[in-house]
Amino acid sequence: MTEPHVLRAEEVRLGYDGREVLCGLSFEVPPGEVTMIVGPNGCGKSTLLRALARLQRPASGAVCLDGRNIRTMSTRQVAAVLGILPQTPVAPPGIRVVELVGQGRQPHQGWLRRWGDEDESAVAQALLATDTLELAERLVDELSGGQRQRVWIAMALAQRTGLLLLDEPTTYLDVPHQVEVLDLLTDLNRGDGTTVVAVLHDLNLACRYADHIVVMAGGAIVAEGPPSRIVTEDLMRTVFGMDCRVIADPVSDTPLIVPIGRHYCTSASTGPATGAVSPRRSRSPV
Repeated sequence: MTEPHVLRAEEVRLGYDGREVLCGLSFEVPPGEVTMIVGPNGCGKSTLLRALARLQRPASGAVCLDGRNIRTMSTRQVAAVLGILPQTPVAPPGIRVVELVGQGRQPHQGWLRRWGDEDESAVAQALLATDTLELAERLVDELSGGQRQRVWIAMALAQRTGLLLLDEPTTYLDVPHQVEVLDLLTDLNRGDGTTVVAVLHDLNLACRYADHIVVMAGGAIVAEGPPSRIVTEDLMRTVFGMDCRVIADPVSDTPLIVPIGRHYCTSASTGPATGAVSPRRSRSPV
């Protein structure tokens, strides 16, 4: 099992162009759990993740890793413990897939530590786990968006860190591959004890796979905890401005959010409200 690490944000303030994005936010990542960060566009989800990963410097406050201010640690020290998949990673031109995934092993190299069997095994297992083994000799530039995303995830996995932060890891992926990636992250968590933190737009997948869910709005955390406890219709209405029904997912028994929309307006318990627009309309022949 991977040794659990403690990652904590303390009164972090961070912004762009004079606009504050994180407003004195404090948050501790639950060690050994899968945490999903959700919220409307522009609420600060990715900014929080980048601050936790030391990719952005807070204007005030601090991010601490195992009790140390992460800004005082070397890049190699941080990378040996914390893996990050940013939202829009960029690969060097002309690099092969196996070479890119191998870059995940760089934090484990040094003057006295050269490439060895452990590194070969880590890269091979990461390629296999992400269904990219057959792409190993391809140029990253030649891949589709979905293939490229799986290769980036493979690089993060090859790093073999106790903490893994991912910003929209299911971007560009079709539904089967989205589920495969989230299954893979769960396997890492349950098998090795890897602490996983991911920003996700799909609320239902977040509820299904998260042990701990963090809901953000306006640069602050408005709710956090197990999905079954905190995800309610009132919360969805307050945070997303969306009327919905929250029911039990028939597969996982986790909250399943069913948006209503203007054309399917229903009352709380009696079916279609008076005056509601019918969901099916006859169409005139063209």
